[in-house]
Amino acid sequence: MPSASDHRLTQLLDQAHEGSNDAASELLTLVYAELRNVAAQRLARSGAERTLQPTALVHEAWLRLMGARSPRWENRRHFFSAAARAMRDILVDRARASTSLKRGGGRQRVELDESQLVSSEKPEHILALDEALQRLEQVSPEAARVVMLRVFAGLTVTETAAALQTSGSGVDRQWAWAKAWLQRAVSDAGGY
Repeated sequence: MPSASDHRLTQLLDQAHEGSNDAASELLTLVYAELRNVAAQRLARSGAERTLQPTALVHEAWLRLMGARSPRWENRRHFFSAAARAMRDILVDRARASTSLKRGGGRQRVELDESQLVSSEKPEHILALDEALQRLEQVSPEAARVVMLRVFAGLTVTETAAALQTSGSGVDRQWAWAKAWLQRAVSDAGGY
């Protein structure tokens, strides 16, 4: 059952969509700490050179979410899924930019395991994961949402289950299946 804060969040999402700057400001205040925590967890696990701080990731994601064509989010789950997608897109864009000079050469085989799903140090790994995740979205949108929330939003199984309004065991099954599928997809795509 949705909490009072979930109802307030949904109201603010509707008002922000209608163009209310006050609602957008209150919405940011309401979700900022949670978004920053997600960003900090994701960046802390990356182990890569820290050129992007959690605050910057949240602000850039916020700008993408509240852009000129602010979509209508149905509820908390929908909003946080969009936020996870925005963070993923930002990290992928940064990875692409950092590897643009390296494209086409120097590929090396890297085995994909769960730690790489959660903690990819090299931009090439983020790009390979993104390409595989795009294919996974075509095969199983539910599994792709689980991966996106676990990997790019840094949510636990319990948090993912709450965000998707499903059971923890269902998330565990989707997570296990998606990891195996991604391993195969990444291996078939050239060995990243």
